[in-house]
Amino acid sequence: MELYTPEEDRKKGKRKVERMELRLTDLRDGESGIVTSVKIGEGRRRGERRGAERGWGFRRRLEDMGLTPGTRVTVVKSAPFHGPLEVFVRGSRLALGKGMAERILVEVER
Repeated sequence: MELYTPEEDRKKGKRKVERMELRLTDLRDGESGIVTSVKIGEGRRRGERRGAERGWGFRRRLEDMGLTPGTRVTVVKSAPFHGPLEVFVRGSRLALGKGMAERILVEVER
């Protein structure tokens, strides 16, 4: 399990770099980031009643795939024209739809 901690940078003596939070879809092929959060429950679907809780299934699906906060994710390939994203997570390759990947926020160093 690859969890990121800021102490690792201090121990290795890395120079200071800018950290920014982006959507997973904003990463280029070969770039890596640390999952910080997942946006859920945005908007309402047609016919959905008010106050209905959304996103539990989405969050659970991501957790089952190993995409939890603190996990390192590397974009292997991004398909053109709103196609899926191939990512490397915890030793496995996963294909995520663009809609799903847009709701995953990652911290990158640039």
